Amino acid sequence: MKKLFLIGLVLFIITGCNGKNEEAEGQEDKQLEGHWEGEIQIPNQPLNILVDFKSGEDWQGTITIPAQNVTDFSLTEIAAKEGNVSFKMPLPGQSVQFDGELDGERLSGTFTQNGQTFPFSLTKGEREGKEEGEFLSIETSTGQLYGELLLPDHEGPYPVALIIPGSGPTDRNGNSQGAGNNNSLKLLAESLADKGIASLRYDKRGAGKNMNAVTGNSEMRFEVFIDDAKQWLETLEDDKRITNIAVIGHSQGSLVGMMAAGAETTEAFISLAGAGQTIDHVLENQLGDSLPEDLFKESQTILGEMRDGKTVDDVSQSLQGVFAPDVQPFLLSWMAYDPAEQLAELDVPTLIVNGTNDIQVPDSEAQLLKKAEPEAELMLVDGMNHVLKEAPENRDENLATYTNPDLPLADGLVEGMIEFLNQHGFDQ
Repeated sequence: MKKLFLIGLVLFIITGCNGKNEEAEGQEDKQLEGHWEGEIQIPNQPLNILVDFKSGEDWQGTITIPAQNVTDFSLTEIAAKEGNVSFKMPLPGQSVQFDGELDGERLSGTFTQNGQTFPFSLTKGEREGKEEGEFLSIETSTGQLYGELLLPDHEGPYPVALIIPGSGPTDRNGNSQGAGNNNSLKLLAESLADKGIASLRYDKRGAGKNMNAVTGNSEMRFEVFIDDAKQWLETLEDDKRITNIAVIGHSQGSLVGMMAAGAETTEAFISLAGAGQTIDHVLENQLGDSLPEDLFKESQTILGEMRDGKTVDDVSQSLQGVFAPDVQPFLLSWMAYDPAEQLAELDVPTLIVNGTNDIQVPDSEAQLLKKAEPEAELMLVDGMNHVLKEAPENRDENLATYTNPDLPLADGLVEGMIEFLNQHGFDQ
């Protein structure tokens, strides 16, 4: 298995030669200002990075890592003197360092992370493809969160859908770090806009424009996601361009959405590929399909302990990605909420959507939600998988669609959602 390099705390220290006069130093330092592009030359998986610097009373800067869905992450402690340049990208628990040399319009040297070193090279240039669009923000205890508001191409006011992404470091487009792009939620937002419905979609903490608002694993709890969604609903309520509000939650976002929504803020709720049972049971099913027998047995033992409210310190390296000891408190907080029970308490018109070829959250989960809330409508989209694309039943072929942003959304998905919303007067 290839090692995935996640960028954490980044410290650039660009070393140069001493003995330059002050004028030359100033000119060279000024060369740092602007846009830089290049890559860390990790074998078999070079990592493209984009870095921007702006001078002033204090240096400002951002770093973008497209493959990891990191966008304009704010840099700190930027210094430039005598050709030496340093800056940090602060994230809990990781340390990453660049050491190099500034030579005109080129920065090159070595990249070091956790004792492993690779070459890197950056070249100065013009930034292209700068994000356009309208972004709203909310203030949280760990910094601002940003969300993209996409409006239909006509005069408002508009009904709006708050689109909540799934689990992991997922961005507002439905893409997760290191897993490739499918753009499922971006395509959904664009399709809704074509039908006259605005949308607000946002990056999870630790992804995209919200990379800065990351919360450490040991402190992270499921309630943080719920509180974020509630704040977004309050922001939309206060926007005079907005009329009715629907919540659309995908995967983990389904549970977040049904707990954040309510009759006081929300006119409709749509669960997209949402689980119908607690996350420990969902994990057990998923791991049973993907792990060898010995690791699956270990995962069952860990889940058994967690169901008793306990954490497990001794976890095999192969299971650290799911059950790392510092992640277990978050999983426990997530396990505390049963989607079926939460949906039964939600007093707004509800549509439950699932694909028949979803290999992560099968349509049996949707049936559990329907059983819990008989008045909800159920829509099963033939051939649709977890990223809302038409896909074969074969696992490998199904997963291949997760990294193809050019595939359209499954036929009937958007049309069925629009019909449901219109039936409940959402377009009024």
